[in-house]
Amino acid sequence: MDYETLSCTEQSGIGVITFDRPEVMNALDTRMRAELRHAIDGFGAQCRVIVLTGAGRAFCSGQDLGDAQDASDLELERVLREEYEPLLRAIYDCPAPVIAAVNGAAAGAGANLALAADVVIAAESASFVQAFARIGLMPDAGGSYWLPRQVGLPRAMGAALFAERITAREAAEWGMIWEMVSDEGFAAHWHARAEQLAAGPTAAYRRVRTALRESFDNSLTDQLELESRLQGECGATRDFREGVAAFLDKRPPVFEGR
Repeated sequence: MDYETLSCTEQSGIGVITFDRPEVMNALDTRMRAELRHAIDGFGAQCRVIVLTGAGRAFCSGQDLGDAQDASDLELERVLREEYEPLLRAIYDCPAPVIAAVNGAAAGAGANLALAADVVIAAESASFVQAFARIGLMPDAGGSYWLPRQVGLPRAMGAALFAERITAREAAEWGMIWEMVSDEGFAAHWHARAEQLAAGPTAAYRRVRTALRESFDNSLTDQLELESRLQGECGATRDFREGVAAFLDKRPPVFEGR
């Protein structure tokens, strides 16, 4: 499908979705949110890994404030419930791992869209900012959920209240993202990471994501029960048999995701 706000490619099981509104720093308007959800659903059904990244100098600058004639026309509650929530659920529920390759500025809802991914890789010149307080709002698009879980309450509170720019280096040091890489090596690095996941045991990856996410709300007893069940499912896969055979044969495994 051809999109107006996105550029999408698929090769070797890797689906790359590029936000393609560089003239507005890839700000999210209604069309872009709908197209992004559609692209994630489509790639999630056919790819082994999905990468989200941005065209130009920004990853995503957040909500397109030019999407309405007046601030009161934005209908924030409706937009969050009807447009952002389904989009964030599409990322969260995607059967394939999702990498956010943050190439530049990620602000407001754009920052939190990145944090919704399973893995965030940022270029050294990239930055994150919870910009909401600058215009009299609070973090949304999942920010109030992701941020305190990733960096702890004190840093999450400071980031939300002061709305200050967080560099990629700081984000990596805080544990907000997986890693920061040099601008020069950024594209090659996230491509290599995507290839690594695409070649991996994707059936196990789905269970890794479930187990780690549910651990925040589970008791130890519940988590151990969940581990036992999910590991039993992993043990019944062809990938597990292949992994053991490859280990014994001293060769790289060839995983199929089943």
